[in-house]
Amino acid sequence: MLKASMWRIVLAMATVMIAGCAPGASPGARPTVRIGSTNFPEQVILGELYGQVLEASGYTVERRFNLGSREIVAPALESGQIDMYAEYMATYLTFLKKDEGMSASTDPAATYRTLQETLRGKNLTVLDYAPAVDTNGFVVTKETSDRQNLKKVSDLARLNNQLTLGGPPECPDRPFCLKGLEGTYGVRVKEFKALDAGGPLTVAALEGKQVDVAVLFTTDAAIQAKNFVLLDDDKRLQLADNVAPVVRNELLNRALADFGPAINGVTTRVTTEELTGLNRQVGLDRKEPRDVARDWLRAKGLVR
Repeated sequence: MLKASMWRIVLAMATVMIAGCAPGASPGARPTVRIGSTNFPEQVILGELYGQVLEASGYTVERRFNLGSREIVAPALESGQIDMYAEYMATYLTFLKKDEGMSASTDPAATYRTLQETLRGKNLTVLDYAPAVDTNGFVVTKETSDRQNLKKVSDLARLNNQLTLGGPPECPDRPFCLKGLEGTYGVRVKEFKALDAGGPLTVAALEGKQVDVAVLFTTDAAIQAKNFVLLDDDKRLQLADNVAPVVRNELLNRALADFGPAINGVTTRVTTEELTGLNRQVGLDRKEPRDVARDWLRAKGLVR
C-alpha cells in the first residue's frame, strides 16, 4: 500500500493534470452562456445555431434574443448583460471606431485583424468569421427598375429628391445606409420612412408602393421570391460584413477547451447561400428559427 505522503503526491499530480485541461474551470464544469441577438430573424437563427451546438456540448444556454438594434446589443455585451452574439464585421468595426468605415475594408482578413485589435481593450474577442456575408442592399421593384432604368445604386442620383426610401429606424444615422447613400453616391431622397430591419414591414411597403426604394439585407430571400431588383453597389459602399461571433473574454476564460471549436465549427460552415436559405425557411416558409437551426446542424453533422 502507498503511504499517505505518496497518496498526496499522486492526488496533487492528478489535480494538476485535470486543471491543465481547462484553466479556470473545474473538470466538466461548463458555464452558462447568455446569447443575445439584435432584432431581425437572421440574428435569431444565428443565435439558435450557436446555442444548440453549445447545448449539445453540455453548456446551459440562456437565449436573450430580439434585444433591439446594435446600439442596444453592443453595450449589453460590453457591460456583461450577455456573453456573446453574432456580428457583421465591417459594420461592427465602424460602429466601434465611429470613423465612417475608414478602418473597415472589402478585405475580410484585414477587417478581421483590425476588429480583433479594436476589441482587445474592451475585453472582447471575435472568433472565426464565416464565408457568409450580409450587407445592406438597396432594392426596388422590377416595375420601378424597368420604368426608371435603375440597375445600380448610382442610378438613384438621377432621381434626387423624388424617391422615398424605407428601412430600419436607425438608417439615417448609419454610414452604410442613408448616410452612405448621401456621402458615397450623392443620392438625396425626398423622404425616409422608418419601418423595420429587413422585415415584413419593409417588404410590404415596397410591394405596396409606399416606398420607392427599400433597405433589405442581401441575404433576404424575399428579394428573389418577390422578384425585386437588388441594385448593384457599384461604388462599393458596403464592405466586408462577414458574420462573426463576438464573445466576452470572461466567458472564454471560464469555458472549457471545446467552446471555441464548437462555435467556429458552425461559423466556418455558414455560406451566404446557406444563410439565405435559412432566412427563407423562417421568413417565407414560416418555420421556427429553433427548428430550422436544428435541422441545419443535424445535416452538417454538428449535433445529433
